[in-house]
Amino acid sequence: MERYIALLRGINVGGQKKILMADLKALFESVGCTEVSTYIQSGNVVFSSTELIVNVSSLITNAIEDKYGWNVPVLVKKGSELAKIIQNCPFSHEIRRKSYFVLLHENPSATTINATSGLSHVDETFSIASDCVYIHYSQGAGKAKMGNNFFEKKLKVVATSRNYRTMAKLVEISKQ
Repeated sequence: MERYIALLRGINVGGQKKILMADLKALFESVGCTEVSTYIQSGNVVFSSTELIVNVSSLITNAIEDKYGWNVPVLVKKGSELAKIIQNCPFSHEIRRKSYFVLLHENPSATTINATSGLSHVDETFSIASDCVYIHYSQGAGKAKMGNNFFEKKLKVVATSRNYRTMAKLVEISKQ
C-alpha cells in the first residue's frame, strides 16, 4: 500500500469552500483511503491507498463535488515526489526555507514556460520546473503579484501553492 499526499486547491481560504478537516478525513475514508490524517486547515491530507494516483485524485474530486457541489482540483503525490520537489528547489537553503511552491497539476508547454520565464516583478523571484514553480517573495506573500492565480493563467495549468514549512511537514508525516 502506497502513502500519498493530497493537496486540495482553494478550500478554507478566505471563508470560501469550507470543509472541516474531520469531514475531509471521513470523505477520504469513504472512498477507500486508510491511515488518513490532515494537516492544517488548507486541504492537506496524508493517506494510504491501493489505488493509482490518478484514480485517487478523481475519486476525491468527485466525492467533494457530490457532497458539496464544488469542483475542487486535487493534486495527489507520493511523499517521495514532494521531497524531490523540495530538493530540486534552485534557491539557497536560506531562501528555500522562506519560499513557496506552486505545484502544477500537469506539465506546462515549453511555449508558456518561455513566455512566463521572461516576466518579472519587483521583490519576486521565481524559477519554473515541469512540475513546480519555485517562488520567493522578499517582501512576503501577502501583497505578491505573482501568486497561484498568476501562474495558472500564464502557464495554462491548474496549480496549488504551499509554503516550505507545509511541504516539509507533509513529507515528514508521509514517512510515519
